[in-house]
Amino acid sequence: MTPARRIRARVTGVLLAGLLACAVSPIVAQPTVAKADPMSELQEVQERVSESNAAYEEATEQVDQIQGQIDENEERIAQIEAELPGAQERAASSMRTLYKMQQSGGGLLELLLASDDFYDLLSTIQYLDVIQAHSTDALDELVALEGELEMTRASLSSQMEEARARQDEAEAALAEANAARAELQARIAAQAAAEAAERQAAVEAAKKDAGNSFTTESGNQAPVEVPSSPNAGAIDWNVDRETFISTWTARIDAYLAGSPLSGQGHTFAEAAWEYGVDPRFSPAISTVESSTGRYCFLPHNAWGWGNVSWGSWEEAIWAHVAGLASGYGGQLTYAGALKYCPPNADHWYTSVLANMQRI
Repeated sequence: MTPARRIRARVTGVLLAGLLACAVSPIVAQPTVAKADPMSELQEVQERVSESNAAYEEATEQVDQIQGQIDENEERIAQIEAELPGAQERAASSMRTLYKMQQSGGGLLELLLASDDFYDLLSTIQYLDVIQAHSTDALDELVALEGELEMTRASLSSQMEEARARQDEAEAALAEANAARAELQARIAAQAAAEAAERQAAVEAAKKDAGNSFTTESGNQAPVEVPSSPNAGAIDWNVDRETFISTWTARIDAYLAGSPLSGQGHTFAEAAWEYGVDPRFSPAISTVESSTGRYCFLPHNAWGWGNVSWGSWEEAIWAHVAGLASGYGGQLTYAGALKYCPPNADHWYTSVLANMQRI
């Protein structure tokens, strides 16, 4: 199955999942199992979008490889075309020289009579042979270059057709992947609408407790922070991978400056793109749970994440972002806050949100 067909199959699954999820009932105030169904549906859609994104990148890489071959062929054609005039001139010059030599004498007898001795005759005949060979070589070279040019053009034409076909498939797949991502954003918006009352109540509680602290999932104390609004806002996914990563690398690096996680903006941004996770989510949690890596309860565990440690920040970031994708839909939700930090979900939600809004 081609990458584009794999993408279509995955995107079809995404859209079906979205249609089946439309009947989800609003989240009730009690932190019970009622909140698990929409979360699991969001997670499923998020995972499928991530898979379709990976398949699209694979198709795009193949197109780039073919384009590289086409560029090499174009360069070779330019070289051949630059050599053709010289070959043509050498062939013409050899033919003119040979013609003049043939017209200037009366054949072998005249050469014999005109020669002073036998060695002079041999030299004259050898010289004529060299002229003839030079002319033949020049003509052969010309023919070979012309043949190579035609073969290169034929190869280039074939590769161009294949590249364009693959490019068309990739563009169609990208459009379908973007449609699936739009469906995901719509699902997230519906989740946010269902949680509106809980989110607003959390913000009001944060205003009352501002200046106090609460216990995070990692066991640390964090200040209660008040966000500027109850929602984090949407991320623009309708950009290419390079633009997304470079943009969010700069923003996250500015946010992490001076902390143990300083300089890890690219890792956060790259992992967020690969898994389809809000790029602000993991960095913000690290601030709430460990003061951005300053007070880790286990090595390189800046997120109060389970009971695990890692050997490097890069390894830890990729693992945490992957976990946010599979377990939390890749987005900050109130239902996710109830799952991540049950004892203090309100303050955890508003504090993470406030930090996301700073990035």
